[in-house]
Amino acid sequence: MRIIIEEHPNVLDVSELLRPEPKFGDKEVSKFRDYTVDENDPLKERVRRTYKLMHTHQTVDFVKGRHADWLKFDHFKATIRQALEKLNDLVDESDPDLDLPNIVHAFQTAERAREEFPELDWLHLTGLIHDLGKVMAFYGEPQWAVVGDTFPVGCEWGPSIVYREDSFVDNPDGDNPKYNTKNGMYEPNCGLEQLTMSWGHDEYLYRVLKHNGSTLPEQALHMIRYHSFYPWHSGGDYHHLTNEKDEQTKQWVLMFNRYDLYTKSTTLPDIDALWPYYQSLIDKYCPGELAF
Repeated sequence: MRIIIEEHPNVLDVSELLRPEPKFGDKEVSKFRDYTVDENDPLKERVRRTYKLMHTHQTVDFVKGRHADWLKFDHFKATIRQALEKLNDLVDESDPDLDLPNIVHAFQTAERAREEFPELDWLHLTGLIHDLGKVMAFYGEPQWAVVGDTFPVGCEWGPSIVYREDSFVDNPDGDNPKYNTKNGMYEPNCGLEQLTMSWGHDEYLYRVLKHNGSTLPEQALHMIRYHSFYPWHSGGDYHHLTNEKDEQTKQWVLMFNRYDLYTKSTTLPDIDALWPYYQSLIDKYCPGELAF
């Protein structure tokens, strides 16, 4: 049985803010991250419904509950390769750009990074594993709590969040004075690391890698943790909560997202031929079985 999940919202087409060369794929770059509403387009409606569920249910209490469950790291054990191969059965239902298994996108991202920076082997591996947290979908997590753009809970929702105008109307945190102000439960300029992000594959994989002692550099871990935080790194929101260090993080994330976003195409990599190289990187930075 194929398990399908859900992702991305954005009133602002953030792909317009970081536009690479068309050679990155066989699809026009202007066609990526298209979140316009079209009730007659089943793909766009699927994405919109996913975001509606996400923006209704991602509350402070919900995220605390997911931390209590998933951050015990007792759901399963697997090597990086075993976890990646699970993604063969996963098509991200929230992604308007592609209808291929996630493992294909993983290799597309990794190979684009390798092409541009052949000397940064940690960046190649980051591209390969950046969506690995989506394995939560195989263990009962709803699609809207696995994929899609992320945002901080516990404060006013940023204006560039996709479908922002009407998708949060049923979220109870919007009526809570502790959470519905500009800063909400945070101090101004507290920094990204102090924010409680909506629950999804970014935060989960970051926590898995930290828990299992991965030796990937800090910038790789930040790319993984914040690559879906589009309202911040591309929409221009939440800068009142960030600090100087976060601006450096943003540059790494924006660079990485050129590989993540614009390699989504129907051009398929030769995965079997690529595995030996990437297995050597797994053995270097994330060896053995990991607790998920």
